[in-house]
Amino acid sequence: MAWTWRFEKSDGTETEPALQPEEFTTQGDAESWIGEFWKELLAGGAEQVTLFEDSAKIYGPMSLRADGAEGADGAGAEDRADTADQA
Repeated sequence: MAWTWRFEKSDGTETEPALQPEEFTTQGDAESWIGEFWKELLAGGAEQVTLFEDSAKIYGPMSLRADGAEGADGAGAEDRADTADQA
């Protein structure tokens, strides 16, 4: 199984990320990567992300903004990374 991120603008259109991630082997690895690189991704034009396991959508879109903008699940990137670290 492969875990991948879809990078999107605020209107939901897909965009190329500033950093090209690998395919991750676990959800935790994928979430840790986002927690580490969300600022660079945001600066590069991605405003939200959606996580997939193979072709199945797991959650998202999740905002990369730390200024209180939240994704559909109510958690911003910093909140999601903190949750992943505690799991």
